[in-house]
Amino acid sequence: MENSRLLILAAFMGGWLLSAALPVKTVLENRKVKVVETTYLPGVPRESGVRETDQVIIFLEDCAYERKDPVTGELTIRKRKAGEVIWHDKGEAAPQLTNQGKLPYRTVTVELK
Repeated sequence: MENSRLLILAAFMGGWLLSAALPVKTVLENRKVKVVETTYLPGVPRESGVRETDQVIIFLEDCAYERKDPVTGELTIRKRKAGEVIWHDKGEAAPQLTNQGKLPYRTVTVELK
């Protein structure tokens, strides 16, 4: 019974790419745009980096996350509502984010090429 559960989980996860321990799934990609769904697991950080493209990010659930500023290291808590949309510019420093909730939350990121 346990082996069958593991097989089902492995089959489910087969559609996901794991990036910095967070499930990330590309839902559309063409020469103009890439659309990615990311699931933020409780307590698992999304590491900082540099944004490679202009991005629109849509929050699919209400959430609260800790933001670690990539320059100062300052920690702040951000709260977002389901349906909220934010913009980020190419080349911008992306901070480390950590879901502070008890449940996962998802975002859809539209990366403009």
